Amino acid sequence: MSDTVEGRWAEIFGPRYLPATTILCLGVALFAFNAFLSSTALPSAVNELQGVELIAWATTLYLVFAIVGGAGAVIAKERLGSRWALLSMALVFLAGSVIAATASGMPQVLVGRAVQGLGEGVVAALCFALIPELYPNRLVPKVFGMQAVIWAIAGFGGPAGAGALTEFVSWRATFLVNVPLVLLFSLMVLRVVPAGTTGVVRAGFPGVRLTAIGGGILMIALASILPFAPAMALTVVAALVLAWAIRRDRRSAAPLTPSGAFWSNTALGPGFWVVLLMPVAGAVTAVYLVMLLQQLWGYGPTLAGAVGAIMAIGWSFSSVTVANVRKRSTRKVLIRTGPVLLAVGLFGVLMGLQLHLPPLLMVAQALIGMGFGISNGYTMLALIESSSAADRDRTSALIPTTQSAGNAIGAAIAGLAANAAGYATARTEPEVLASIVPLFATGIVIAVLAGIAAFAMVRRVQVQREAFVEQPLPAAH
Repeated sequence: MSDTVEGRWAEIFGPRYLPATTILCLGVALFAFNAFLSSTALPSAVNELQGVELIAWATTLYLVFAIVGGAGAVIAKERLGSRWALLSMALVFLAGSVIAATASGMPQVLVGRAVQGLGEGVVAALCFALIPELYPNRLVPKVFGMQAVIWAIAGFGGPAGAGALTEFVSWRATFLVNVPLVLLFSLMVLRVVPAGTTGVVRAGFPGVRLTAIGGGILMIALASILPFAPAMALTVVAALVLAWAIRRDRRSAAPLTPSGAFWSNTALGPGFWVVLLMPVAGAVTAVYLVMLLQQLWGYGPTLAGAVGAIMAIGWSFSSVTVANVRKRSTRKVLIRTGPVLLAVGLFGVLMGLQLHLPPLLMVAQALIGMGFGISNGYTMLALIESSSAADRDRTSALIPTTQSAGNAIGAAIAGLAANAAGYATARTEPEVLASIVPLFATGIVIAVLAGIAAFAMVRRVQVQREAFVEQPLPAAH
């Protein structure tokens, strides 16, 4: 097999693949925009509806139900087929948007956000599952690069667009803007996505496992707002619940996860740990950096947010740049280097804060983004290529679900580390600077663990490829 893979950017936007690219762009944009919605539109909603104490749960429920939806996405595809699964879940997402937009109280907003998350979790996971169906392997890195650009645009444009709609129209308009987007998405799905099912009928609905997954993630989210001792206890319980759910799923006749994910000697074992642990480590700056810049350096929300967004710029730019890499040997280097840049970037941000060096902090933020950007696409491609034909859908669908779980778990772990170090009670600058050292140290350790998993993944990918090449050809008859 050749060590090079041809593929050009023009192809994914050419006549053959443009409809599929449009579907994926819309599917990812819906998820990304609504993930950033809470930072701008929801404060106005809670002020009008008198529910400020519930604002955090509007995001928490969206993410938790998105994770549950993503975990069950392959079941929806097997039962309904890709086309009808996407259409039905897009309508679920649309229903959630309308419920939230017409809310007369915060409980109704929370219901709408949960329904949104459930529908969009399935849509996002199925969009990932469609990538190996709609594109050849040589174009997959370009597709992942394109998705990184959409996330970067959403990181900037989502809050800005939602802010403009909220200021000049209403916070309700930020939910209703989903209506034309969902209708356009549905029309494209009807045009491009095949209607047939897999022909596989699996017994039973995995309600217990989905409930355990959702409950475990919800407990971790709850732990992030509790005092240290109860939070630690709840996190341990949540970890046990999730471990039980994964173990039960491995023995099921209708598994939600691909065979070997997290726990095997194949590339899927350490590979999914990379996908999970990198967002966990990255949550340190995602959760705390903007607040620290305002607290320590007196930055306003706009300037602090712009510095925080440097990570998205680094992610997007590097992802597009390395999407042209053709040599498999270079791709392996990128997979291994990503977590290293993440760890170095976290250390650089910590030093920038400690020494009051804005240039160092900004460079470190860019390195964090580059760590994700240069490795994510090829990590995902390696996982897809390492999966059996029977497991490919589950592998593709599990990737965005695992990333969302990593973000949720990372926020909880960051909260635990910060609270344990006394960040919540720190009043002076030296106290704040001292309290964030354990926070960043935790993130760096987790990034190092992701690096160890990345090295193991690359080694096992190579073993699998050599085993494939060395298989004897069938005898001629």
